[in-house]
Amino acid sequence: MFTTEADSCRLSRRGFLNAAALGAASIAVSACATTGQPVEQPPPAYAESPLPDYATMYAPISDEGFELPGIPFEKIDEQFLRQIVPDPTGQKPGTIVVDTAGHHLYFVRPGGQAIRYGVGLGRAGFEWAGDAVVQWKQKWPKWTPPDEMVARQPELQEYSADNGGMPGGLKNPLGARALYLFQGEQDTLYRLHGSPEWNSIGKSVSSGCVRLINQDIIDLYDRVPSKTPVIVTAGVGQPMVATANRRAIPIDAGVPDGSILLGPVNEITNSIF
Repeated sequence: MFTTEADSCRLSRRGFLNAAALGAASIAVSACATTGQPVEQPPPAYAESPLPDYATMYAPISDEGFELPGIPFEKIDEQFLRQIVPDPTGQKPGTIVVDTAGHHLYFVRPGGQAIRYGVGLGRAGFEWAGDAVVQWKQKWPKWTPPDEMVARQPELQEYSADNGGMPGGLKNPLGARALYLFQGEQDTLYRLHGSPEWNSIGKSVSSGCVRLINQDIIDLYDRVPSKTPVIVTAGVGQPMVATANRRAIPIDAGVPDGSILLGPVNEITNSIF
């Protein structure tokens, strides 16, 4: 049997068409296999929601029946204004770190970020270092100066425990909010609190614990859940040195008896007492 030139052309053309059809089918199968197994995309990196501008953050506000005046933020060093920064602490998200050397408070967020606030420090701020938890929170807290403070400053007698303390208000030393720190079941007498004295932020003053601008303590209060861990240190990244032989100078007479706390607290350490 022999093949004519015309037959060869027909066979060649038929072979070409068959090969093309097989190739198309192969491509189609390949495409189905690819689209049937989508590549999993990595989750997006966490980014903290941006903060408002300073004029908005520090504007006058009406809060719980009180009219808080605006803060002249232009007169405050910008490093002490609320802002989002890379986290320098290395602590777990949700931790508060107070850096007494830098006069900063960091609220650690996910994704290697932190919200940083400027703070003013009193003697109690330098007398205390260690771990604690937020075990009581109050809006416009009542202030009750301890007996030792009343003895030094008799003019505070009207606000003593016997006289019921000073009601919350614009002139109250604890400001618009207070976070009360405990170790185990013991009140450390150390407070994170607001202050009407905005010009003391970033400075060391004669009394108080860790004070924030009232607008900032309101912001922090709303972000902090029950039993938030707190670390107070003399320098971020430096070894924490507990004040073993000194007790914090009290700012008030302690959480009132019978107060409902935020729940049982596991003891962290009592080494500073």
